[in-house]
Amino acid sequence: MPDAASGTAALIDSWRSRTDDTLQRALDTAADGEPRLYAAMRHAVLLGGKRMRPLLVHATAHAFGAPEAAADAASAAVELVHAYSLVHDDLPAMDDDALRRGQPTVHVAFDEATAILAGDALQTLAFALLAEAPLDADVRLAMVAALARAAGANGMVGGQALDIAATGGAQSVDIAALERLHAMKTGALIRAAVALGALAAGVDAPTRSRLDDFADALGLAFQIRDDLLDIEGDSATLGKTAGKDVAQDKATFPALIGIEGSRARLDALAMRMRDALAPFGDAAAPLAALGRRAIERSY
Repeated sequence: MPDAASGTAALIDSWRSRTDDTLQRALDTAADGEPRLYAAMRHAVLLGGKRMRPLLVHATAHAFGAPEAAADAASAAVELVHAYSLVHDDLPAMDDDALRRGQPTVHVAFDEATAILAGDALQTLAFALLAEAPLDADVRLAMVAALARAAGANGMVGGQALDIAATGGAQSVDIAALERLHAMKTGALIRAAVALGALAAGVDAPTRSRLDDFADALGLAFQIRDDLLDIEGDSATLGKTAGKDVAQDKATFPALIGIEGSRARLDALAMRMRDALAPFGDAAAPLAALGRRAIERSY
């Protein structure tokens, strides 16, 4: 018989395949539109990626007994919003990157105008998926609201604006400001993914609060690991350009608290995640595994 770890890994793999199938079907709704735009949308979404956010949706829903189908639309929607954000983040006006997921970025593979439009189309597709999901109307509405808040001016987009403002002046940003920046830019969508899974399962408010604490720690850990990989990784493994944070004088955790300080912070966040999930027992094993994956990953 497979051990618990291999069973959890198999379950996570099955959710990844399920998410990819859902994304493919969602993208195919744009297939009759302008061909270049459709190709750019597919390029942005289907050429790999960790799928961390959709996996969190499924793992949370699973922990509280929701059927997989209840999490499908939300898992795809959060990944579409993430993909759109990467397309726009890579543009010359922002991070100006030529490599993403080991492939040319969308504006390099196509052109800047098409990349902007592809990002716009992916974002609107995400909300259409949620609005049309086969769920109770109040659940759909709550999901749309949760994702919109996480993606907007007080979430991911606002965090990106703070990041742009801080670029070139890393030493002027203190640790509290850096944590706020990344709680918005990276953490908001990760917290939304867990919240969407909780909504799919209909969990109560105290449980949602504990799950949010887990997701908050996970979002910060994910970003700290990203910062470390930019220093310690290579472009071939990362699938994106290594060393850009230092080259652009970006505010990062290693820049503010050093490499060893960043690793110590990761250890503390790992403990916080374990404590948050402890009351849920074995049902939360996939969530715990995704938390470990965020900290231990090499890309």
